Amino acid sequence: MVTSLHDGMNLVAKEFIASRQDERGTLILSTFAGAAHDLSDALLVNPYDVSQLADSIHRGLEMSEEEQSTRMQRMRHSVRERNIYRWAAHLLSDLTEIRIELPERAEMPQLS
Repeated sequence: MVTSLHDGMNLVAKEFIASRQDERGTLILSTFAGAAHDLSDALLVNPYDVSQLADSIHRGLEMSEEEQSTRMQRMRHSVRERNIYRWAAHLLSDLTEIRIELPERAEMPQLS
């Protein structure tokens, strides 16, 4: 369960997914976590909503092994595909599209 109230680069949820080679288990993840966008097969919760959180814990405990495995396979695929190499390639691609416009250089006056 990752119930961040505000999060950007926390990788705990993705580490959990990467470690589950048996493809069992359920991830309950805050909608405010940066990983929520990539891990949509997690049980996404608003950590301020206590009843939703309780319902998700119950759902996770009652979830069939087949559904756990299906969700985990999709999330593991996402973690494998959206890795540091893909991030770096996108960053470099974006940087090549940026054009920095510098003002024309004024001529330096001659010293006498």
